[in-house]
Amino acid sequence: MFDKLVVSFLVDEVVGGFFVSVPPGHVAAVYDWGRGVLKKTWGPGLHFKLPFWQTAKLFNAQTLEYTIRQGFNVDINREALGDEPIHAVTSDNVNIMLTGTILFRVNRERVVDLWENIGDDFVSKIVRPISRSISRTVMAGFTSGDLSISQSILEQRMKERLQAEIEPKGLVVEGIHLSDITPIR
Repeated sequence: MFDKLVVSFLVDEVVGGFFVSVPPGHVAAVYDWGRGVLKKTWGPGLHFKLPFWQTAKLFNAQTLEYTIRQGFNVDINREALGDEPIHAVTSDNVNIMLTGTILFRVNRERVVDLWENIGDDFVSKIVRPISRSISRTVMAGFTSGDLSISQSILEQRMKERLQAEIEPKGLVVEGIHLSDITPIR
């Protein structure tokens, strides 16, 4: 009985270690002990790798929803896709609170750079701090009276600025949708 268990484990580890299954909507980057992170990414399908010598890292390349809302707790998981409301100040010194959604995805062609230069935790290192900073900067260019009539312009400016910041890092902004802009009294 023990012999069968050991053989089963070895077959699973060795034979299974030769292949990487990349599901639809994902890409894989490969780290090779001799050459570092390989420049070629793997798309969906079954791929051959050298067991114990190469390691594959899967990345979700689908559109991800980063929700900015009341009650979100960043302290539970730093890599959770979301944030608490963003507080900003308009050009006429009115404090406001923003909630909404940022849609983004991993750039399939830049996933190697993302993994090599940023690592696994790109939400806490890139998305959260840059989106908060850009939201505050863009809001400072509007008066409190402009906000209700200029929401689409505001979203477009935020998207353009956020895209310019995070695209070189390997991420793509697909859209910003503000659900609420509330003055804080």
